[in-house]
Amino acid sequence: MIELLSFKLFAQDLAIIGLVALCIGMAKTGVHGAGMIAVPLLATVFGGKLSSGVLLPMLVFADLIGVRYYNQHASWKHLKILFPWAAVGVLAGTLAGAYIDDKIFKMIMATIIFLSVGIMIWLEQGGKEKIPNSKVFAATTGIAGGFTSMVGNLAGSVMAIYLLAMRFPKNAYIGTTAWFFLVTNWFKVPFHLFVWHTVSLDTVLLDMLAIPMIGLGAYLGIIIVKRIPDRWYRWFIIASTLVAALFMIV
Repeated sequence: MIELLSFKLFAQDLAIIGLVALCIGMAKTGVHGAGMIAVPLLATVFGGKLSSGVLLPMLVFADLIGVRYYNQHASWKHLKILFPWAAVGVLAGTLAGAYIDDKIFKMIMATIIFLSVGIMIWLEQGGKEKIPNSKVFAATTGIAGGFTSMVGNLAGSVMAIYLLAMRFPKNAYIGTTAWFFLVTNWFKVPFHLFVWHTVSLDTVLLDMLAIPMIGLGAYLGIIIVKRIPDRWYRWFIIASTLVAALFMIV
């Protein structure tokens, strides 16, 4: 047992935190499914609700890297529609969090990811024509994205559905996602601090120790994504999400 700040951790817990930081860095530079693997991993150390607060400072830092690298590719036309509705979703998730225990948390995570995989495959098989390219679809996505981001940091799969439906090319996909999560995650901070009490000075200091692994993950993510042709990136998103889904039930 290692006492670190106010946490009592085993060596394997520290290894998991390092792996989570690596996955988060990769996710923010385009390796989509890595971020979803990180969520259940960290929950094994801190439990469901607390892990979402421990993860948040890592996400905020990694978002800065993603925005810095892919900033010029973001679609602000879509982001301006999504942001207000995502705020509504975060508020709803904050209220719902009071009634979600760790068991329900894990069920929600698994359900979100498996549904997302199914919808992504459906989109690639021609489902796009049945989805309205409208503000209603964007509003629904924004609310769902904000809610799932607050409850389980799993909005990546929700945003993947929207951006795949919009037929975004690779860099536009990553740039738009990076800005969406940078703004959404910063918006979540006060609720974690003052309502859920899952973010503290100790969680921030713990996450600061993981910054080198986040940076390494971001670097690896950039290298991996550069090697994936645009035409294959959409299926890469689906495949990495499926891997995360399977990881949830192992």
